Amino acid sequence: MNLETHLKGQDEDLRRVILKISKVAKTIRRGFSTRQGSLASSNVYGEHQVAMDVWADELLISGLRDAGLVRRVASEEQPEVLTFHNSTSNLEVTLDPLDGSSLIGVNLAVGTIVGIYRGNLLSPGNELLGAIYVLYGPVTTLTYSLRKGVHEFALDDLGDFVLQEEYVTISEGKIYSPGALRRDYLPTHRGFIEELEDDGYKLRYSGSFVADVHQILHKGGVFTYPSFTGNKNGKLRLLFEAIPMSFIISQAGGAASDGYRDLLSIKPEAISQLVPVYIGGKREIELIMRMNEG
Repeated sequence: MNLETHLKGQDEDLRRVILKISKVAKTIRRGFSTRQGSLASSNVYGEHQVAMDVWADELLISGLRDAGLVRRVASEEQPEVLTFHNSTSNLEVTLDPLDGSSLIGVNLAVGTIVGIYRGNLLSPGNELLGAIYVLYGPVTTLTYSLRKGVHEFALDDLGDFVLQEEYVTISEGKIYSPGALRRDYLPTHRGFIEELEDDGYKLRYSGSFVADVHQILHKGGVFTYPSFTGNKNGKLRLLFEAIPMSFIISQAGGAASDGYRDLLSIKPEAISQLVPVYIGGKREIELIMRMNEG
């Protein structure tokens, strides 16, 4: 079954947005071999941009705009929310066009992250209509949820996204994927990591958020990018990265937290807001929350 068939019966506006994202993702996939290299520019967060960052951002924004599919778009590569007056719906979308793009030059997996709202995109994650991530690895996969399970598709040789697994549930496993330098860990987080290691968890971290969370979905365990010395809010963006990926993991039976509360309950105050992140199995998320309470 292909993606278009799988989406039959869904809300028409949502269906069209997901199919547009899937179409653009195929173009992005083809661009990796021809659009290498860096630019003499930085995004709004001061991060160095590679050519693929800008190109992927332009493709996604123009695709959604020209098709009149969404009213507003917030992108990690843009300083402000973009408004489109030709929209036929009230959907609003958040984009991380190419998460982990600094890894492209060494041929590691990267991804695209999308959140879909009806109404205000500066809303808590528990108000999301749906979320998507595309992982550009040895196989290009598209994983989505519209609050009715998590479903994964793979790009085949004919250029079609075909169903790999329906109603994906997070696995039981012992992998931990820790961001930030160990020397900068705060005491509670350090204790959390030590407890995982004492319990036999294995460290698996690539630096690609999408790839690392995808691994947790299929292998079990926890991804974390915590508060650390010098940055109490961590490094990940609440709106573009944390909320959509937390939504998908939660829909698959997992959980997500900033260490103290359900991450999907946090209302973004600005598109640039950062947040500490713990995403994975309920057991691991409950553990860090208990430790912080104590």
